[in-house]
Amino acid sequence: MKGAGKIGAFIAVLVVAGSSANRGYAQDAEHGKTIFKACAACHATDHANRAGPGLEGIIGRKAGTVSGFSYSNAMKKSDIVWDTKILDAYLESPQQVVPGNRMPYAGLKNPTDRTDLVAYLATLK
Repeated sequence: MKGAGKIGAFIAVLVVAGSSANRGYAQDAEHGKTIFKACAACHATDHANRAGPGLEGIIGRKAGTVSGFSYSNAMKKSDIVWDTKILDAYLESPQQVVPGNRMPYAGLKNPTDRTDLVAYLATLK
């Protein structure tokens, strides 16, 4: 019976730990599309350049390489290849990730909104 009690106690610990653990957030690209509306003033979802470069195919693309867009030297020399992790960091604080870039944006501080926005950007292929 001692063994059964230990097993029961172990299961109880797992249940409590599981109920209090932070379950990862499932990305919501549709919500990200809504968040993107603020970005659309400067960025297109295709290859068209506006005040900012077009964002189609951004995941896997080297920063500062969209044809026809005039990037800052900081962005051209950043040696960044955009992935979800670096995009999240950049969207939170563009000047911290690429000091001297010209994007006049203070950053998206809400981590859920950023995660969803990055998920949406990843759909632009």
